[in-house]
Amino acid sequence: MLALAAAAAALLFPAVASADLADEQALADRFAPVVRLVEQKEECGPGEPYEPIDVDLLFGENTVALRGPWNASDLVTIAPEATDLVNRYEYHLDYPGSALDPGCDYELWNRRLTEGSSPTVYAHVATDPGHPGQLSLQYWFFYVYNQFNNLHEGDWEMIQLDFDAADAGEALSKLPVRVGYSSHEGAESAGWGDDKLEIVDGTHPVVYPADGSHANKFEEALYLGSSAEAGVGCDDTEGPHRELRPLVKTIPSDPAAAAQAFPWVNFEGRWGELQKAFFNGPTGPNLKTQWKEPIEWSDGWRDRSYAVPAGGLFGTHATDFFCVAVEQGSRGLVQLLRSPLAFLIVLAAILALVIFVITRTTWSPVAPLRVARRRSAGQILRASARMYVRHAPLFLGLGILFIPLGMVISLVQAAVLGGFGLAGVDVSGESAGAIVLFVTALGVSLALFGLALLQGATSCALARIDAGKPIGPIEAYRLTLAKGRALFGSLSLAVFGGLVLVGTGILIPVAAWLAVRWAFLAQAIMLEDAPALGSLRRSGRLVHHRWFRVAFLVGIGALLALLAGPFIGALLILVTEAPLALMNVLAGIVYALAMPFVALVTTFLYFDARVRQELPAEDDPDELPAEIAI
Repeated sequence: MLALAAAAAALLFPAVASADLADEQALADRFAPVVRLVEQKEECGPGEPYEPIDVDLLFGENTVALRGPWNASDLVTIAPEATDLVNRYEYHLDYPGSALDPGCDYELWNRRLTEGSSPTVYAHVATDPGHPGQLSLQYWFFYVYNQFNNLHEGDWEMIQLDFDAADAGEALSKLPVRVGYSSHEGAESAGWGDDKLEIVDGTHPVVYPADGSHANKFEEALYLGSSAEAGVGCDDTEGPHRELRPLVKTIPSDPAAAAQAFPWVNFEGRWGELQKAFFNGPTGPNLKTQWKEPIEWSDGWRDRSYAVPAGGLFGTHATDFFCVAVEQGSRGLVQLLRSPLAFLIVLAAILALVIFVITRTTWSPVAPLRVARRRSAGQILRASARMYVRHAPLFLGLGILFIPLGMVISLVQAAVLGGFGLAGVDVSGESAGAIVLFVTALGVSLALFGLALLQGATSCALARIDAGKPIGPIEAYRLTLAKGRALFGSLSLAVFGGLVLVGTGILIPVAAWLAVRWAFLAQAIMLEDAPALGSLRRSGRLVHHRWFRVAFLVGIGALLALLAGPFIGALLILVTEAPLALMNVLAGIVYALAMPFVALVTTFLYFDARVRQELPAEDDPDELPAEIAI
């Protein structure tokens, strides 16, 4: 019937139909996109393994099935032909593999499927009844698998060029007025002359599909999305890239001619296996709004996508946390769908462990003063929190003075990298790994020196508060710097030893053991006037037989401080439109302000260790008097 209608149309309007299709093909060839995919250097490794393919490769292929609309396993035929898809509603194609557990199956299948073929895009010239005198040129990309947070078989993406023209013939003499790149449920727009739109040879727009998700972007960067329209997660188009000049196949704008040339155009099912929610295979171009109303659809394009800013002075804590949190949340949801019982058992076990840990410690009385006494883990955490709140100006001040350290670390790292560049050392070639390792070690060392300074100032402030003496943040740092020689000498020995052990690789556990063993070196120097080497020995004796207790409590305090800023920043990313750089600055500030809490936990733990070492164990009294003099 379709073939008969197409033949009749060709008999009635042969010259017009032929001229229109020739103009459409010429227009499609003139503005054919240049595609830059994230390079994959090894099979099944990082990078983008999937290219936009010719969908005809799916038809007559024995590993592809057409299944019915009743459930995921209803089989209609193996190796369907394109004509088998005509007017099929809610049927779906099924490829070899499991969408929720892809492994490397789809990549290997895609490589076999496309061997000897060329990357292909489908051009389609569309007009909009509601917008006469305007025309859209679309390029549709099909990938066999979407390996993003919403894993699914099949993936249709597209870009669209809008012209002030009534037909393809007129558009051939013009340039587009604007361009839209599809990205998840929405699209981003650019004017033809905008800086962000890269154009090759005057007419070929460059498109950067994101690694895994294939969301189309104008530039290479790490993009963040926090809505269905922009996608929830992070799209990565950062290079190196491999460049494609795909073959362009033009789908006629005339529906009958399109159905004759490409029968699959009228498929009303899904181009991938059935799954729950957004793990479902996608519908095809003909079911998208832009297929018949392209100009109306383009009115909803957003002006920009939000690229994650470079490290800067405060790093990328909030944006990194957001990207990782969404990715891990997606993996958890996948596990829930794949093995709901096993997932719930693991979740219940984690919850039971948390409840066990919470109920195994004593949380009251708190009494943050009278610091030199025994305390349970719960009492140490609560005493630290209450001390911070009661003396907020002091500890906020200590945290604020800690902020410049982050700036200094970033500036020093940038200066070191710049120095290597000025010295003629290639910071992006084979030596890049060693240079990055050196700069990272330098940053970690500076951060540890800053933390030791904060630990010393906090312990000094806590002892003064306990004695009923006034003290401010500047005075606390001044008193700490007065013993700076011993403090920095001690920490230099600890950092050097730790870096040597970490550098061996196999001795990293020893480095971790020593890091906990030396957790009290700042307190030993400030409160016991221990020398540099003596503070390491003193800290080791206090931690002896209490390694797991110290590691657990300092780890809990550090985890809370490290997560506070990124967590707040990630929440703000979801609910506000504030600049991402501002979110990262906020995360850095919150992190700095939370670090005195870590120092308080460590100092209360230090006093607890001293009491337990210097006095015999006894029943806890109703009140909390100091048990040793400080």
